[in-house]
Amino acid sequence: MATLLSLSVAALAGLLLTRLLRPLRLPDVTAYIIAGVLVGPYCLGSLGVPGLGFAPGDTEKFSLICDVALGFIAFSIGKEMRLRQLRKTGRQATFIGVVQALTAGVLVDLALLIVHAIRPDVLSVPQAITLGAIATATAPAATLMVVRQYKAKGPMTNLLLLVVALDDAVGLIVFAASFGAAKSMLTGGADLLAIILNPLIEIVASLALGALMGGVLTLAEKIFHSNTNRLTLSIIFVLLTVALSKLEFPLSSLKLSFSPLLVCMMLGTVFCNVCLLSSDLMERADRWTAPLFTLFFVISGAELNVAANGAVLLVGAVYIVARSLGKYFGAYGSARLMKSSPGIYLNLGITLLPQAGVALGMCREAALLGAQGDLVRDVILFSVLVYELVGPPLTKRALMAAGEIVPQSAEVRGRRTAKIAAAKAEKEHI
Repeated sequence: MATLLSLSVAALAGLLLTRLLRPLRLPDVTAYIIAGVLVGPYCLGSLGVPGLGFAPGDTEKFSLICDVALGFIAFSIGKEMRLRQLRKTGRQATFIGVVQALTAGVLVDLALLIVHAIRPDVLSVPQAITLGAIATATAPAATLMVVRQYKAKGPMTNLLLLVVALDDAVGLIVFAASFGAAKSMLTGGADLLAIILNPLIEIVASLALGALMGGVLTLAEKIFHSNTNRLTLSIIFVLLTVALSKLEFPLSSLKLSFSPLLVCMMLGTVFCNVCLLSSDLMERADRWTAPLFTLFFVISGAELNVAANGAVLLVGAVYIVARSLGKYFGAYGSARLMKSSPGIYLNLGITLLPQAGVALGMCREAALLGAQGDLVRDVILFSVLVYELVGPPLTKRALMAAGEIVPQSAEVRGRRTAKIAAAKAEKEHI
C-alpha cells in the first residue's frame, strides 16, 4: 500500500506543481522534475513517513516504470523517422548528430584532463575520459515532452528529433570505446576486439530486433479491426520489445546485448513506415502514456543527488560548461556547414543540452570502475539535476526563437470556457 501511495502522491505533486509554476511559464517536464526532488530522499522522503515521499533506495523499485516510459518515448521518436522525412533531412541530421556529440565529448575530455593536471587528487584520467564519453549523450525524453506540450512544428523540430535519435547510437559507440580504455588503465589489460565490436554488435542487434518487432506488429495489427484492440496490441508490443531488449547473451569475450532505446525507436520507425494506420494508432498511444511520463519524470527527479560535495561541484561545473559549449558550437558549426537556415544553426545546439536516460545508464555501468566510479556517478547525477531543470525551458525558448512554437490563440484558450458554458446551459435545460 505504501508503494502505491508514494506513486500517487508523487504523480499528484507533479501535476499540482505545473499549476503553481504556471506564472513562470516553465514546461511541465521541469515542474515534474522539481516535484520529484521535493518528494525525494533529500526533502519529504527524509521524514520517514510511509507514502509521503521516496526514502533512499525507494526509487530503485520503480525501475520498471522508467524502462517502460523510455520505451514509449523511443517508440514515439520512431514515428519521426518516416522515409520521406529521412530523404529530406537524413544526411543533414546524421552529420550534425555525429559532429555535435563528438565535439561535446572532446571538449569535456580536454577540460577534465586540465583539471586532472591541476588537481590529480580530485580527478583521474580514467574518470575524465569516462565522463567525456557520457557527455556525448542527449536525453530525448525531456526534448520530446517540450515538443509535445507546445505542439512545436517546423524544420528545426523535425531535425532535432532525428538528431537526438541518432545521438544515442553515437554515444553508445564512444562510451564503449572510452570506458574500455578507462578499465584497461585501471586493470592493466584490455580486450581491443571487445572494445571495438561490442558497441557495433549492440547497435546492429538492436536495429535488427526493432525491425523484426515492427514487422510483426504491422502483420498482427491487420487481424484486429477495433481501435481499442489495435491500441492495446501496439501497447503490448512496446512492452514486449522493452522486455526482449533487456536480454543479454555472452559470446566468449564478446556479448550480444541490446539498447532498449534503439530497439523501441526502430520498432516505431518500421511500424510508422509500413503500417497505413500507424499515425492514428501512435497518436492514441501518445495520449495513453501521459500519466506514465508524469511518473517517469517525477521518479527521475527523486533520483537526483542534491547533496553534492566540493569535488563533485568542481568537476560537475567544468563538465557542464564544457559539454554545453561542445553541444552548442558543435551543432552551430555542423549546421552551418550543411547550409541550414539561421533559425536552425543559432538555436539547435540549445535544444541538445538536456541529459538523463542514456547518460544515467552509462553512469550505472561506470560503477564497474569501483571507488573511482562513485565520482563519475555523482558528477553525472549533479549535471543531470542542472540540465533537466534548465534544459526544458531553454529548449522551449530555442523553439520559440526558431518560430516553431506558436503562442495559443484566443480561440484555443477560450475552448475550455466555451465547453463549461455549454455544459451549464445543457444542465439548466434538463
